[in-house]
Amino acid sequence: MILLIDAGNTRVKWGLFGDGAWHDEGALEHAHVGDLAAVAAARPDIARVFGSNVAGGSVAEAIALALHGRAPAPEWLRSSAACCGVRNAYDNPAQLGTDRWAALIGARALHPAACLVINAGTATTVDLLDADGLFRGGLILPGEHLMRRSLARDTAQLPFAEGRFDAAPRNTADAIVSGCLNAQAGAVERMFRHIAGEPRALCLLSGGGADALAELLAIPFRRVDNLVLKGLAVAATQPDAP
Repeated sequence: MILLIDAGNTRVKWGLFGDGAWHDEGALEHAHVGDLAAVAAARPDIARVFGSNVAGGSVAEAIALALHGRAPAPEWLRSSAACCGVRNAYDNPAQLGTDRWAALIGARALHPAACLVINAGTATTVDLLDADGLFRGGLILPGEHLMRRSLARDTAQLPFAEGRFDAAPRNTADAIVSGCLNAQAGAVERMFRHIAGEPRALCLLSGGGADALAELLAIPFRRVDNLVLKGLAVAATQPDAP
């Protein structure tokens, strides 16, 4: 059994993977990452802990402390020039966030054709993956919730909006929510143009903000839960895994 961990900006997601199948999964706020101790205690058959961490050293230390004496020490994915059928065209491959790298690996395993890999969370990432497995590059933009929060924080008269999407908003709350969602969808659709003419081109859409974004997209997409964890499962089990 492998305990896979996706330590993101807001939450730590985890999954138990073994014999080619998922056995359990969950998510924890950073303040409650100690609850991983109970996860590990309930599964003494955990033989490896493997993950992606973009949350920083303190979260990594908290995870290691929670698992100490209950599971093997965590191993962390490193972005590289190539892994599991994906080649990394970043100027400095090691600079690519490991969550993005894991999502690209997962995307390649799920859809071996040209695809746009989207993770809509605290930040939204939009990454181009060619049919031959070349990651060509991508975008990072504030997630929809972060966009709304920045408007409330950095403007004098705009609130944190709890509106709804409208094609032509007629109140401020709806105008903010609609503007932020349109910004997300517009970035995705503009990037999709790079691969739109390729056979079976598809968006793979993951993350906590994926459902709201999916309602606006006028391009082919597939909703994939926990794409980072799925990629980690591939990286942990393929022959060329680190």
